[in-house]
Amino acid sequence: MPNNDIKERVNLEISNGIAYVSLNRPDKCNALDILMFHAIRKTIKRLKADRTIRTVIVTGNGDDFCSGLDVKSVMSSTKGPLELLFKLLPWRANLAQYVSAGWREIPAPVIMVIKGRCWGGGLQIALGGDFRISTADASISIMESRWGLIPDMGGTLALKELLRLDKAKELAMTGEIIKGSQALQYGLVTHVDDEPFERAIKLAEMISQQSPDSIAATKKLYNKSWWSKPGLALLRESYYQMKILIGKNRAIKTYNQINQDKKAREFINRKNW
Repeated sequence: MPNNDIKERVNLEISNGIAYVSLNRPDKCNALDILMFHAIRKTIKRLKADRTIRTVIVTGNGDDFCSGLDVKSVMSSTKGPLELLFKLLPWRANLAQYVSAGWREIPAPVIMVIKGRCWGGGLQIALGGDFRISTADASISIMESRWGLIPDMGGTLALKELLRLDKAKELAMTGEIIKGSQALQYGLVTHVDDEPFERAIKLAEMISQQSPDSIAATKKLYNKSWWSKPGLALLRESYYQMKILIGKNRAIKTYNQINQDKKAREFINRKNW
């Protein structure tokens, strides 16, 4: 698979610790073909390994975030579905699932910016983020049932944290299309804004003022402990806090907080979380 073709599907720019990721197939409403699946996975792995990244903002080029699976392209050969669904270990994410679940593995917070269509696989990708900022008129749907399929791209991991079970079933079984404003009421999106990209930048800048280690540890703690047994949650809290207390970034943040009249010290790269 040509590397240049993969690069064309996803654009990545990094500036001042913020990684800007853009799905780049605007002529097809950023629909997911095999190349885009591989491009997203490659981008996630790169961001996961980069300890200088403070926040990630994901958008779709053009008028849409992502209209879902390019069924015609993926189903044009038997190889396509097999490539998406194959996994060596049953408990690990396959390629289709990784483009959603993989964002949860990045220690830095991931902000999804939703506009236009966010259907099916596009919504599964958005659900992998820590935050979703949408326009009020964005078109959002768990659309897989319209193709005789189930939502199988890993979005269920986040969906159970955001929606009541009956509402999740209703949206998935009907394939109903809802607006961003309605998605906010359901809890599918974090904020609705007329300028979602600018809102995402403001949120990213606020997060970047904090210690990158405390941010990464908080993300991991909540992702792992939100539904875990109380004893495990308490154990993780204690362990992560001890790891932070002996780190340099905690000392830097404490200094900056106490000495706000002085020039702030810069954080160092976060630890491996």
